[in-house]
Amino acid sequence: MTRQGRLCSVMRNDCERKVLFFDVDGTLVDEAGKDIPESTVKALVKAMEKGHLVFVNSGRARCMLKFLEETLPADGFLCGCGTQIVVKGESRFHRTLSRERGEEIKKLLSDCRLAAWLEGEGGVWFPDDEPRTERTRRMRESMMRDYGMVPGWDGPEVVFDKFCALDEGGCDLERFFAGIPDMDVIDRGDGMYECVPAGCSKATAMDWVLKEYGLPLESAYVFGDSTNDIPMFEFAPNRIAMGVHAPELEQFNPFITKTVEEGGVAWAMEQLGII
Repeated sequence: MTRQGRLCSVMRNDCERKVLFFDVDGTLVDEAGKDIPESTVKALVKAMEKGHLVFVNSGRARCMLKFLEETLPADGFLCGCGTQIVVKGESRFHRTLSRERGEEIKKLLSDCRLAAWLEGEGGVWFPDDEPRTERTRRMRESMMRDYGMVPGWDGPEVVFDKFCALDEGGCDLERFFAGIPDMDVIDRGDGMYECVPAGCSKATAMDWVLKEYGLPLESAYVFGDSTNDIPMFEFAPNRIAMGVHAPELEQFNPFITKTVEEGGVAWAMEQLGII
């Protein structure tokens, strides 16, 4: 279907307040994770001036979104696939894994020979052993550079909300999956699994926002590009997929906009009459 055709299938009502939910990587910022197009910032400002609400809805934990909290115009941040909700700088909801459960998960990851990192409000943590593959080494170096993390996940400060596991080969995935019945697992492809406490998702965070502001589901617009955006696309009636997006999003018949680098967020908001 063409962009114009999909435009007709997206609900719009210029007289109603809208709530706009944005993924981060590949949606608000480029895949390098740092550059926000100027057109995107201007579009968000304009939307808020018109009375619409703007929420970042990310798989990243809050500590990984500080650069956006400090620079991006938004009413709030939905962090870690719904594990934390921040409104106007105040944490209104936060679900963490207990220390006991955290220790069990770390042991399971080690026993099953999975590379992994833990994500929470206070940081991102890797084990202090040497990475077995070049891919894992690069990931560690990137996170150490971007988030100031240091190797080691056994300290008392390590309280985490979610985690990611990476199959580097020779891993016992059957045992791993059997050991986390309390987690929802998002297959990110290429052997990467994003693990979130059951009952938390980008959709549950959106539902909280709509109830908090007393707004109907029809007011929700979602912008995304990857498989961890599927809960958003399942939940909201108004769906916008970036120009480069996971094929799994096609089933929701979204309006397809341009890429991040082409100003896709601003272009979609203009085409849909949001700004």
